Order: sequence, then structure tokens, then C-alpha cells
Amino acid sequence: MKLSMNHVKKQYASGKIALEDISLALEAPCMVGLLGPNGAGKSTLMQLLVAGILPTSGQIFLNGGPLSKQEQELKQHLGYLPQRFGLYDELTVEQFLDYMTALKACSDKAVIQRVLEQTGLVEKRKARISTLSGGQRQRVGIAQALLGNPQLLILDEPTVGLDPEERIRFRNLFARQAADKIVLL
Repeated sequence: MKLSMNHVKKQYASGKIALEDISLALEAPCMVGLLGPNGAGKSTLMQLLVAGILPTSGQIFLNGGPLSKQEQELKQHLGYLPQRFGLYDELTVEQFLDYMTALKACSDKAVIQRVLEQTGLVEKRKARISTLSGGQRQRVGIAQALLGNPQLLILDEPTVGLDPEERIRFRNLFARQAADKIVLL
């Protein structure tokens, strides 16, 4: 998988320029971490790469073709954890992940079991999401991004709310994921 941006600019309706003249090329396998202060445009960049928003100017390509014409292909290969994500509090962890597998067309109990194990949520599988701590909720978000073994994994501040030991564990998990895919953090 290849993902690239050529001279991309994103200016919001308010006039704020979030990104200007950004070019990059990502090809699997790779892991890239975005660093910068709050408001630097990291989340905007990620939203552009998942086709959540459109650039003001410039081009984004997936496997050599315009992203705007390949959104369906992108969605089939994408695991995405936005900075703010919604969970259905009334569902159990397992029900939520089952719902997400149906949306990703990869419905399989083995897939759910694998991400529960990867994220340390096996013991919480029957717990209602409303009863989980902030760190456990974050792990549910990571689990849903990992469903279906996506070839492009984009995670916006994935370790927020995790304790230091868990942060290390998940950074190692993301590094293992990058062995055969694009991981952008």
C-alpha cells in the first residue's frame, strides 16, 4: 500500500490555515509518528488521509490514484482511531466490536477474540462500555481500529489515558503492526 500527499493545503472556513504545502509519501511497511504542539495540524493531516475532510488545494493519492476516487478501497483497508471517538455505552465491549466488524464486513468471532487479546480486554468482554475506565475505553477504541487486520492504521493520540506501562505495551503492539502495513500515529 502507498499513500502520498503533494503540496496539500487545508484552510478552514474561519480562515485558519491548518496545513500548508505538505508533501509526504508513505509505503508499507512503515511506522510514522507525528510530533508537534496542540494546533499544529496533526489531526487535520490524519483526517485528510482518511478522506474525512477534503484539502483546500493539492492532491492525495492512494496506490497512485486520486484518493477522492478510491474512498471505498481506502475504507476496506483502513483502521482509524480519531482523537475523539464515540462508543455505544449501552453495549458490552464484545457487542460493540461485533457491531464494528459488521460495518467493516469482517464479521468473525476469531477476529474479535484476537483484538480483545491484543488490547488486554478479554476479561472486560462482557462489561458494558459505560462501566469502563477512561483507559479501558481507549483500549476499546484501539481494538476497533485493529479489526480486520487493516493495511493502513491511523491512530490519533492512541495512548492518551493509558498508564505508563500500557503506553509501552501499545507502542510495541503498533511497532509489530508496522511490520507489514502503514502505521501513522
